[in-house]
Amino acid sequence: MAFGFKVEIEGAYALFSRPELKVERYSYDVITPSAARGILEAVCWKPAIKYVIDKIYVMKPIRFTNIRRNEVSAKASASLARAAMNGGDNPLYIASSDNIQQRASLLLKDVRYIIEAHFEMTEKAGERDTPEKFYNIILRRLRNGQCYYQPYLGCREFPAKFRLYDEDIQTAYPDSERDFGLVLYDMDYSDPENIQPTFFRAVMRNGVIDLTDCEVLR
Repeated sequence: MAFGFKVEIEGAYALFSRPELKVERYSYDVITPSAARGILEAVCWKPAIKYVIDKIYVMKPIRFTNIRRNEVSAKASASLARAAMNGGDNPLYIASSDNIQQRASLLLKDVRYIIEAHFEMTEKAGERDTPEKFYNIILRRLRNGQCYYQPYLGCREFPAKFRLYDEDIQTAYPDSERDFGLVLYDMDYSDPENIQPTFFRAVMRNGVIDLTDCEVLR
């Protein structure tokens, strides 16, 4: 028995940053599988299960908009924290007024997706952990709008609304095909010392990106 479900995700803005562009943020045309998985994990995360994204349905036309945002150019340093623990005088905070930078971003505007997914049991599952147990937990939390933290569309300032979806699907691109090229699929954490990105060729047919048999490139 396959424990799959569909989730509707929508928001006013979204930013799924292309990793090849470091300074100015430029969004992919559609949500990435890793971002979709992150939203599901915000709703219900357990070490005993792993989400797998099967299909992405694009429910609204793809539209972009430009904004400028204030960001900081520095980040918290583990070496400074260790130095402070050993009696150093270096500050542990980041002064935004001293490190502020204004950067342009190309965002997606007014997005809505249907995410079709399922989960698999992991080696961390206990003796009492069953697929039926977690399936019911996930459905209950989706129906009640519960989440461990606010899901977001690529960046935390772009919150995502979500709900369990069991209606007919009518995509925004029927009878059409678009090739988005290589898109980030996920991050490979098999070697914690050498975390690597993985990619796939994203082709949208009739408004649907099918991930069930896609080739993952490393």
